[in-house]
Formats: sequence, structure tokens, C-alpha cells
Amino acid sequence: MNRISLLLAATAVLTIASPSALAAQPGSALLDTYHAAAMKEEPGFRDFSARRGEQFFHAKHGDTSCASCHTDNPKAGGKHAKTGKAIEPLAPVANAKRLSDAAKVEKWFKRNCNDVLQRACTAREKGDFVAWLVSVK
Repeated sequence: MNRISLLLAATAVLTIASPSALAAQPGSALLDTYHAAAMKEEPGFRDFSARRGEQFFHAKHGDTSCASCHTDNPKAGGKHAKTGKAIEPLAPVANAKRLSDAAKVEKWFKRNCNDVLQRACTAREKGDFVAWLVSVK
């Protein structure tokens, strides 16, 4: 390998490995926030579970579930059951904007938890749900 090739290869490695080139895992800041809140809500809390998050998403609460509007596939778009308004995919792998704005996520949880559960979601429920969404590949 000549000097120019070595220089180009080294530059490529440094660019890929530089902190500014690496994006944070989608939802990681949210998970940190929900983890701290869950520790306060549940003294024995340890960690979130993507499995519980998926179960929560599919669970029926009366005659509705999260999947009622979002579909069973978090990588697919959905449609609001009452208004017919299109809903973008939930999974960050299919929708890069999802989980990128903490204020929007909280607004979304507040509205949808009240609509589906008739109550606010706990920090553990939110964290489990976010853990599941970021695990979807």
C-alpha cells in the first residue's frame, strides 16, 4: 500500500470513529430520563424490558390497544381509528424523526396513554415501550 492509500485509509477510520460522526442511539436520552423516574416510582426497579414493551403495545385495554391505530408492525404507518389521520411508523429504524424530540414524545405519551389506558403511563411502561421500539430492526 502506498503512502496516499495509507493516508486515505487512516482518514476514513478516524472519520468513522470520531464522536461527532457517531449518532447517539435513538431514544437513549429518553431511556435515561425514564430510568431515573422509574427508580423513584418503583424502589426495586432494575431495568427496562423490550419484551414487556412489546407486550404493552399489543395488550388490549377494553376494546383498544396501541396497535389499534399504529398497526401490529411498528415499522409500518398506521391510521387513527377515529379520525383516519395517517400516523408515521413508530420504530426509529423506519422513521428517523421518531424519538428525536423528548417534548413530542411526552406529549404523545400523555395523549395516547390517556386515550388507551384511561390514565397516565408509568415511567417503566414508557421506558419498556421505548426500549422495544429501539430494538426493532
